[in-house]
Amino acid sequence: MARGGHNKERGEPARKCIVTGEVQPKAGLIRFVVGPDNQVVPDVLNKLPGRGMYVTADRAVLDQAKKGQFARSAKQAVTVPDNLAELVEEQLARRVVDLIALARKAGLAVCGFEKVKGWLAGGEQVRVLVQASDGSERGKTKLWTPEGARYFGCLTSTELGLAFGRQTVIHGALATGGLSNRVVEEATKLRGLRESDGGDGASGKDKEAR
Repeated sequence: MARGGHNKERGEPARKCIVTGEVQPKAGLIRFVVGPDNQVVPDVLNKLPGRGMYVTADRAVLDQAKKGQFARSAKQAVTVPDNLAELVEEQLARRVVDLIALARKAGLAVCGFEKVKGWLAGGEQVRVLVQASDGSERGKTKLWTPEGARYFGCLTSTELGLAFGRQTVIHGALATGGLSNRVVEEATKLRGLRESDGGDGASGKDKEAR
């Protein structure tokens, strides 16, 4: 298994981290390019033109990348923003929020303690249980992560609220589907950049997808 919880499966696109030298699936890496002004730019959506440089989605690794690895990989002098990790974190958080919002609009996500509990108890095929990092630990431990599902606690209640069109949200769940798989991929990266996942309670056991 590669760093960040991703399995190395045959046929899955892989790249080498410019810091660790480890070859792993692109799903566990952040892509960067050099902009016209020779500044290193994060490419969270993997759409910017130019030669990509990949770094493991981990804050410590990303901080290390600023110590010359970008210049060596690009084979030219580059400017690296001092707040690079924060920029990546902000973009990833926005990406996860947007994907959850899309899932909600498609009828594949619910929020609120009772609705989430109903899904979990009613046999719904839950792919992701997501809870706010700043929510009550006592309340969060009253829900559970289904076998084969994933748990994430790396979004704040305000960020989850944006995803569900409310001021704040503590509990959410996503049904099985392609959008939920994309949430898993991006939230895994985001968790690597945030100091804590809020996942120490009974509900917060991050189980691998099977």
